[in-house]
Amino acid sequence: MAAVVGSVSGSVPGSGSQKRVRFGSVEPALLAVFKQLEPLAAVLTLGVCALIFRVPFTPSVGAVAVLAFVMWGRVFGRPHADDELSSRSHASVFGRIIIEWSAIVGVLLLSGFAFKVTEQFSRAMMLTWFTVTPLTLYAVHVARLRAQWFISNSDLAPTYLIIGANTVGFELFRRLPRKGFLGFFDFRSADRLPDTIDPAHLIGHCKDVAEFARTRGVTSIYIALPLSNVPRIGEMIRELRDTTASIYFVPDVFAFDLIQGRLVQINGMPAISVCDTPFHGMDAVSKRVTDILLASFALLLLAPLMLLIGIAVKLTSRGPILFRQRRYGLNGEEILVYKFRSMTVTEDGAVVTQATKSDKRVTPLGRFLRSSSLDELPQLLNVLEGKMSVVGPRPHAVAHNEQYRKLINGYMIRHKVRPGITGLAQVNGLRGETETVEKMSERVRFDLEYLSHWSPWLDIKIIFKTLWVIARDNNAY
Repeated sequence: MAAVVGSVSGSVPGSGSQKRVRFGSVEPALLAVFKQLEPLAAVLTLGVCALIFRVPFTPSVGAVAVLAFVMWGRVFGRPHADDELSSRSHASVFGRIIIEWSAIVGVLLLSGFAFKVTEQFSRAMMLTWFTVTPLTLYAVHVARLRAQWFISNSDLAPTYLIIGANTVGFELFRRLPRKGFLGFFDFRSADRLPDTIDPAHLIGHCKDVAEFARTRGVTSIYIALPLSNVPRIGEMIRELRDTTASIYFVPDVFAFDLIQGRLVQINGMPAISVCDTPFHGMDAVSKRVTDILLASFALLLLAPLMLLIGIAVKLTSRGPILFRQRRYGLNGEEILVYKFRSMTVTEDGAVVTQATKSDKRVTPLGRFLRSSSLDELPQLLNVLEGKMSVVGPRPHAVAHNEQYRKLINGYMIRHKVRPGITGLAQVNGLRGETETVEKMSERVRFDLEYLSHWSPWLDIKIIFKTLWVIARDNNAY
């Protein structure tokens, strides 16, 4: 379980030194090693394939190994990937590994063709590597699960106490292994505990926890008391310093509606992210690089079709080929979004009327473009500009934003990321007109869910599901 390691460097008054809190993990060393083996396994598999086919390990092969290592370790090997896979079946995990590895293979092939270096590689070696690596990655994943089970259910499991027989304490108890759990301590008696807590698990009052920890040699103590008990918590921590137990404070972050809830550090000071963008650090880099690659590839592939659509728009109705409309982008800043014009009007004022099923403003060609989402293709240019992403919350007209931000709680949070050409709401039946506040609220709910659960894997699923929805759905008009 990831946690803030409570080691604070001492400071001498007047010395100018600052207290700092480092971020780390409380997982056993063996599990930490296994987590690093997956990207290494992909590289080792490439090396084995090179030996089998007697291919020298040239700088080009080394570059492929490094690229695969970085992509698997940083893009798909995210810190909470284990949490996402913990409840999945083995078949589901293997399927996900295949799809994620296919995405990496696609990037490698695209890079090879772009730099014209494919002839430097043995086709037999590369095809074998592409095929065998998912099996290797799955084997490492299974080995890690076995190691985790062994550690959690053997005598190696550390003993621990939870101070706070409340909702947070019970949630922590539910997530930790049963092996090693000694019981709850609380300031309350058993008859005042929530129904979710078994009274038999309450083994003492908080005033006795230090003595219990000393005599039983407790390894870890988790404090899950409300922040209102800070004076008592401080006194208890002072008493617990006379033990050898590791002490962790678990705040009740679940009391808030979290958007990208996580622990962060601000120049050495710990903070809890309650509402934040998922795109910081390398996650922001990987998202932007992916957007540029996908948009560039799509524009190269679809340029002839876009040229034909532009000519058709010009020949079939009066007006510009492209429709530019002001919408809100990242951090609520206004951007100009491009679309092929599909109406006889180009509304962008204080009032913008959404298109309806039998809207007379929609041209015959425009009706086809809207139902097939081909009118959205110019937004690939917005992606290259950095104004939009391939996947994200759909941008709404400024007039609609000003209307709904007053009616829907949390509406503007969706602008903490770049708007997308497609999004989670659109692949869940909310594509097209949102004629009621309830429908818009549902769309916003999916947008916030996207922010809370973003991963590269989720983007891939949305892209593929979008193609399926466009082929079957008739909600856009």
